[in-house]
Amino acid sequence: MAHAVLAVVVVSLSLPLGFYSSQSYVLDDKQGLGRVFDGIGGLSGGGATSRLLVNYAEPYRSQILDYLFKPDFGASLHILKVEIGGDAQTTDGTEPSHMHYENDENYFRGYEWWLMKEAKKRNPNITLIGLPWAFPGWVGHGKNWPYDFPDITAAYVVNWILGAKQYHDLDIQYVGIWNERNFDSKYIKLLRYTLDKNGLERVRIIASDNLWEPIALSLLLDPELSRAVDVIGAHYPGTTTVSDALKTQKKLWSSEDYSTFNDEVGGGCWARILNQNYVNGHMTATISWNLVASYYEKLPFGRDGLMTAEEPWSGNYVVESPVWITAHTTQFSQPGWTYLQTVGQLAQGGSYIALTDGKGNLTVVIETMTHDHSVCIRPPLPVFNVTSQNATFLLKGSFASIKELQVWRSQFNFRTKNPSFFEKLTPLKLLDGSFTLNLVEDEVYTLTTITTGRKGSHPDPPPSARFPKIYKDNFNVRSPPFSEAPNFADQTGVFENYVNMTDPGPHTFTLRQVITERPVTWATDADQTISVIGDYQWHNLMVTCDVFMENTKTGGVFIAARVDKGGQSVRSAKGIFFWVFADGTYKVTSDLAGQTVLEEGQSGTQAYGWHTLSLTVKGQSALGLLDGNPLWNNTVVPSPKNGWAAIGTHSFELAQFDNFVVVAE
Repeated sequence: MAHAVLAVVVVSLSLPLGFYSSQSYVLDDKQGLGRVFDGIGGLSGGGATSRLLVNYAEPYRSQILDYLFKPDFGASLHILKVEIGGDAQTTDGTEPSHMHYENDENYFRGYEWWLMKEAKKRNPNITLIGLPWAFPGWVGHGKNWPYDFPDITAAYVVNWILGAKQYHDLDIQYVGIWNERNFDSKYIKLLRYTLDKNGLERVRIIASDNLWEPIALSLLLDPELSRAVDVIGAHYPGTTTVSDALKTQKKLWSSEDYSTFNDEVGGGCWARILNQNYVNGHMTATISWNLVASYYEKLPFGRDGLMTAEEPWSGNYVVESPVWITAHTTQFSQPGWTYLQTVGQLAQGGSYIALTDGKGNLTVVIETMTHDHSVCIRPPLPVFNVTSQNATFLLKGSFASIKELQVWRSQFNFRTKNPSFFEKLTPLKLLDGSFTLNLVEDEVYTLTTITTGRKGSHPDPPPSARFPKIYKDNFNVRSPPFSEAPNFADQTGVFENYVNMTDPGPHTFTLRQVITERPVTWATDADQTISVIGDYQWHNLMVTCDVFMENTKTGGVFIAARVDKGGQSVRSAKGIFFWVFADGTYKVTSDLAGQTVLEEGQSGTQAYGWHTLSLTVKGQSALGLLDGNPLWNNTVVPSPKNGWAAIGTHSFELAQFDNFVVVAE
């Protein structure tokens, strides 16, 4: 607890009040209010970004969820947006679809259902949003385009919304079109029609989860399209909007933003845009990509979440600065509150917003983030200056009678490298409806009538630890089927736990790659399927796995070591790949694409028979065993020098894996 303040002044530095330049700002509701606040949120998916979270043991998993969703505790998010899985690579991995095939429906695949239920359990009022990044191949009928058959695409998306309610009692409130891709007006209208026909009039449409234009202009020119769309969602808008978007009078959202490494500069980025998205761009909701960095850090955009939870094997997680920056807004205002018209820029840099519930409550959030300490990954940030200043706030209208405000402060302290986040100060007594703050660079203040704010805490999690050097999975203990195996991160294709009822025995429970057709992709998926696991620093290791090919003609499977790329770069992944094929051959390549062949020959392998592959890589040499017998030995192993272990298939084909083992030095 900070020392008490004197009179009406909160002092950040021990300097005379007159030392800084001074400016007055009015907070008034007499002349009407601004736009309705829709909330602050996080995005799970858009690339399997919550992949490792579900594998955490209790109580650590629940603790992480508390920091994200529990009201008056941590980030206390108002919105959870999730990917509608489409079986394809969408930044850091693939997320499974509820319909791999046209005659297939399963609403228990993946972890987004679980995550939405956990969020709803903590905050029953949380807003749920779904958005597709990719689609199963059958939706596009062999083309990489979902709009040629808009009725099929609309039915596919609506089925996901209906399944959320039927199987999980989840009400999806908003749905998007196709992430960061061109929209199709005919499809949007048909989606609206299909929603209404299925009793989903309450589900509102966001478009287009890309740029302000051309969707804003299209809405102005097409009244039917305008009636179908409720929210214009833009990605990484740089806190600004365009005149056409304002003319539509639609809700304007930054429906994906932040995407920045979650160190203190990332926290500064988040603090700046949470205020300035409204001050500069009239955006009433901001959604962070991503919710929680729960994927292998060496995948693209490592640690770009509000917090970090990337070690389910140790239980370690880190509550990063963006969690507490979020709390400055989320714990003291709720969707349905209204911005005041009197918001804006501070005279010496920084910004302030003010929100009210219309019942006498007031929340003011002030940020003074400097340029170099608030750079987001995108878009480029124009140069601006912030200097220390005095700011006097004059409360008018219905707020004039407020006598006391709760005070919460975050100080980044970049010079001393001793930050202090979400600190509760002594309540501020107002004199004649005004107060003055001494604001220095890189601070965030919340001043509010709301008294329920809390900096929640759990006992410290276990210390960070490397991935186990010996790791085994026989895929036997899994519930339910169709779920993913712990710690495997699918990069192309979908690997699901499978119960082999036709051949009970030692391989009744397996991990099966189930995608047989290239999806309608969002990123550049590989032509092969691959799932990675382990420690990116692994150098010397042995990988062993039983494999079962189900494609009798061109089928092939592999195990791999030192795999150096995943995510959007998976197509160019290098490593040591040991392949066997259904035609009785094998090869060893230094790349996933199979273009650089190190060894090849006859193996005698065939489909519909189990084989055991073993790959040992040590220094610059590698050895491959088939069913316990040496098959090849290569003494010149090219780069990379380290990377993950992996399994996969030669194409989009059915194949099974069992008794996976890694032993690393």
